[in-house]
Amino acid sequence: MNINHETPAALEAILFACGGPVPFERLCDILGVNAEGLREAAAILKNKYSDDKENGIQLITVENAYQLCTKAYVAEYVKKALELRKAPPLSKASLEVLAIIAYNQPVTRSFIEMVRGVDSASIVASLVDKGLVAERGTLDAPGRPILFGTTDTFLRCFGLESIDDLPKTELQMTGEQVSLDLASAETEKEQNNE
Repeated sequence: MNINHETPAALEAILFACGGPVPFERLCDILGVNAEGLREAAAILKNKYSDDKENGIQLITVENAYQLCTKAYVAEYVKKALELRKAPPLSKASLEVLAIIAYNQPVTRSFIEMVRGVDSASIVASLVDKGLVAERGTLDAPGRPILFGTTDTFLRCFGLESIDDLPKTELQMTGEQVSLDLASAETEKEQNNE
């Protein structure tokens, strides 16, 4: 079904009332439109919010979902209104752990610690508290270690629509690659000792 004159307004009202991301499929069901109709309604809203001088909100896409959020230039006013204190920036260590999780998710804390070479329990806990990382189940291995992955909050904070939008990097590794690198480092060390 195509959209009618109420569809963009209804989409706006739903996203406003929900506060968080609402999946595309759910919006199509609620609005009684197909994917093309939803995209058309979303385009109308994006156009409506395009002028920074008249609008302080924007329509964003997060993991196959739409969400209304404030624009960066009015964020300080919103923070004051909600009496939120300014969150301190993430430390280098936190960004490092976040990158390891984002590029290799889902990962265990022991994997993170193997890559970093230091205990990372408090940093992982801090990232979970901030809502940037969440538990994603357990690994089917002795001790059933917890798996961690990034959240929608992570995507919003870094301006990404999905995890696929992360910049390509050579930091991406698997457990096998790390153990191969460790094995080659041991071989190199043995050769240097000879």
